[in-house]
Amino acid sequence: MGSEKRIDVVGAVIIDQGLILCAQRGPSGSLAGMWEFPGGKIEPGETPQEALQREIDEELDCTVLVGQQVESTRHQYDFGIVTLTTFYCHLVAGTPTLSEHAAVRWLAPAELSELAWAPADIPAVEKIQADLPS
Repeated sequence: MGSEKRIDVVGAVIIDQGLILCAQRGPSGSLAGMWEFPGGKIEPGETPQEALQREIDEELDCTVLVGQQVESTRHQYDFGIVTLTTFYCHLVAGTPTLSEHAAVRWLAPAELSELAWAPADIPAVEKIQADLPS
């Protein structure tokens, strides 16, 4: 058990005018084509909020204000154990621009279940749907 790779990642539930940004992973790499909340790994010395702001700036070229935590989920993938902590975020500057993702969509909370989400993101989707009735 001790050799299991543990990866701490953060995800942004970006809300703009009542819609939530959903990002589709690219065609290569793990979980290809699945949907996720954009974000990435927490670097040493960063708080989860700092990591999220940096990742959104890098991945989507926009600025978010990080708000309250949505969910924290641990999921065992074949490449290791991922702990994903998601936060509600509000877009404060810029328009999300694709650099790492194949596509983005803005969906109402009720529409989120239409997408094929990465397993670690599913509890957050369910929590958002409970928190934000459409």
